[in-house]
Amino acid sequence: MNRLKMPRKPDVSPIVSILETVDIHSGERRVLAEFDHLIEAPNWTRDGNRLIYNSQGRLYAYDIAENKSQAIDSGFAVQCNNDHVLSPDNGRIAVSHHTFEDGQSRIYVLPLEGGHPMLVTPMAPSYLHGWSPDGSTLAYCAERDGAYDIYTIPAIGGIETQLTDAPGLNDGPEYSPDGRHIWFNSVRSGLMQVWRMNADGSEQVRMTTEESNNWFPHVSPDGQWVVYIAYRKGDVAPGDHPANKHVELRLMPAAGGESRPLVSLFGGQGTLNVNSWAPDSRTLAFVSYRLAEQA
Repeated sequence: MNRLKMPRKPDVSPIVSILETVDIHSGERRVLAEFDHLIEAPNWTRDGNRLIYNSQGRLYAYDIAENKSQAIDSGFAVQCNNDHVLSPDNGRIAVSHHTFEDGQSRIYVLPLEGGHPMLVTPMAPSYLHGWSPDGSTLAYCAERDGAYDIYTIPAIGGIETQLTDAPGLNDGPEYSPDGRHIWFNSVRSGLMQVWRMNADGSEQVRMTTEESNNWFPHVSPDGQWVVYIAYRKGDVAPGDHPANKHVELRLMPAAGGESRPLVSLFGGQGTLNVNSWAPDSRTLAFVSYRLAEQA
């Protein structure tokens, strides 16, 4: 099981990152920008104007209208991976930063416009994924005593609460917009599948059944849809989500039911690690990739 998510260094074969959007109803894809280096995991801001992404350990804000990126001052937190999450009011951003002392991921919170990071999870490794709609709680995957499970903790720091204890990797927790549920992915069935539980960890229910490895469910702002990334069975180990694979973004009703393919692309790690829904619940941002020699 490979859960380590250090910021990726430049590949031997340089990669082209393509920042795109897709309309979930028409299927129309739009390329916003291409980068001659690795970028990952766009968060759409609540005003619809910017996409926050990470690249080589740092955070950037891409202005959609101006087609321009600007670095976010994250203080000493310059080893951030693709687990960043915006607070509900968009005043803050939480990150998973690999501390220089031991190289392990811990969660920090800082102002979205830049500032000093505040430590939230002294215990490591901790990989952020969700922020409750009321702003009070963070949800994350953490390795404790050799097991990877889902935990919550007050956003200002405090005592963590364990929500899962199923064998194998439990990962990617994200709150529904009403705060009642946490969506996550778990390998407990043999393949990585999408699950949902109550916010207190009770009533854990499997939501996908297709023969693929499904990661990182993200709920639309209106609570109607869930998008996730699917790796073909046999392409990857169930507990791994590598880069540079042929994958699908799949869409399903949040109430449950059949999913459908939305986008097929070359990507994986970095494509859809965070919630990338636009405020209109119609448009989704993601990153596809192209190896430079393919350009």
